[in-house]
Amino acid sequence: MTQLKYKPSIRQKIRLGYYAVVAMIVGLSIFTFIELNYLEKKIMFGEAISEFFDTTLEIRRFEKNYFLYVKSSDFDENLRYVTKAQDLLSANSVAFAAVTAEGQVPALAANLDKYKLLMQRYEKLNQRESAHRSSENEATSALEITIRKYGKDIITSAEAIAKTERQSLQATLNNSRHVLILSIAALVLIVLIIGQIMARVIVKPLKLMERAMVKIAEGRFENIRINSRDREVLSLTNAFNKMLRELELRQRHLVQSEKLASLGTLLSGVAHELNNPLSNISSSSQILSEEFDHASVEFKKELIAQINDQTDRARNIVRSLLEFSRDKDFKKQSLSLNQLLEEAILFVKGQITGNVSVSVNVPPDLMVIVDKQRIQQVFLNLLKNAIEAVDGEGVVTVTAAKHSALDKADADENSIYNYLKYRGKCTLEEDTVDIQIHDTGPGVPVELLSKIFDPFFTTKDVGKGSGLGLFIVHEIIDEHDGCIGVDSAPGKGTTFLIRLPMK
Repeated sequence: MTQLKYKPSIRQKIRLGYYAVVAMIVGLSIFTFIELNYLEKKIMFGEAISEFFDTTLEIRRFEKNYFLYVKSSDFDENLRYVTKAQDLLSANSVAFAAVTAEGQVPALAANLDKYKLLMQRYEKLNQRESAHRSSENEATSALEITIRKYGKDIITSAEAIAKTERQSLQATLNNSRHVLILSIAALVLIVLIIGQIMARVIVKPLKLMERAMVKIAEGRFENIRINSRDREVLSLTNAFNKMLRELELRQRHLVQSEKLASLGTLLSGVAHELNNPLSNISSSSQILSEEFDHASVEFKKELIAQINDQTDRARNIVRSLLEFSRDKDFKKQSLSLNQLLEEAILFVKGQITGNVSVSVNVPPDLMVIVDKQRIQQVFLNLLKNAIEAVDGEGVVTVTAAKHSALDKADADENSIYNYLKYRGKCTLEEDTVDIQIHDTGPGVPVELLSKIFDPFFTTKDVGKGSGLGLFIVHEIIDEHDGCIGVDSAPGKGTTFLIRLPMK
């Protein structure tokens, strides 16, 4: 049984990131809820301690009033507040124990009990003194001093407990504030990190796609390679690469179609070139037939040799046509530039009319490393455009030479190397074979020069051009790792410069 290989996906990563954020928010909410409950209990305990402190103040107030005015109502209120303080201490013993030293709460409870008993004893003694007016004043005075001492200790302890509780509550509030701020900061930081990871997972492949689109717009069909295991990215990459292959295949078909269309317009010139050797063959064959019985052997051999020469000439023309029209794989080889240009001029001879002349000035030993079929299409398109540009009267000049990077660096400021805008892969820092094709036609407006290599752009009248010729020229030159530039202006003519690497 085949084991399915697990592939992660962007959707899963987004879902996990979403769950992580939700989990952090829920966790922070639970923590905040627990912290708020704790603060609520602290505040309730603080209120109980504050109430206890207020109760001890009331105890002392009614104690003072009772000692001054000896009213039973003050005594009753004093005992009521003592009882209330005992109840508060008993009901909130945990809160009191949390903010006091060990044993302080039991001691405070004992003091309250002792204080209550002393107050009750003082009340009894005070009643007896009122009835007998005896010498018990000294006893009540001593007891009053003791009561005051216990009262002072109770209120001092209550005040210390209240102060400690306020400090504890303030510290808890500060800690909660700090923890909350840190939690929010951590949550924001984690969300940002998750966002960055998601952005890297999603945006990075899209950026690579964008760069690939720019390359495609420049005519370079390069497969995308994205280092990702996500299903969506892999699927998109495969679909994009498939689209590139289809585009490249259709471009080849487009080049082939344009080539065949160009070939159709040049057949008249080629027919004329074929007519000459065929006429010579026919004439030689007719002479040989008429003089066969009377002519000498040498004359017959001469006629047969002429027939063979003209047959080879016709065969070479047909072979050139077949090589030009046949769709072949790209293969570079070292070829004579002179011979390539002669074959290209042979194809366009039928379009050379009127006072148009084509001049070729190329060193006979100059070699170029090119694909023959494709580079001939370049020369054919450029020569055909130049002949059409001069419109029946003018000169088309083809020159070529080797140039080194040093030659270009030292070129005159008016040299074509300084003002030509190139389209392609090469730079001025490499050794090249430079081929210039110049015509004395009307030229192209400067504002249109940047568009002439764009597909379907043409300056010709409707029906006289598809706008693909120069686009295909640029693509073929780029395929050879070379570049092509153009310089033109109204009344100045047009110059195309092709630069091909020497290796």
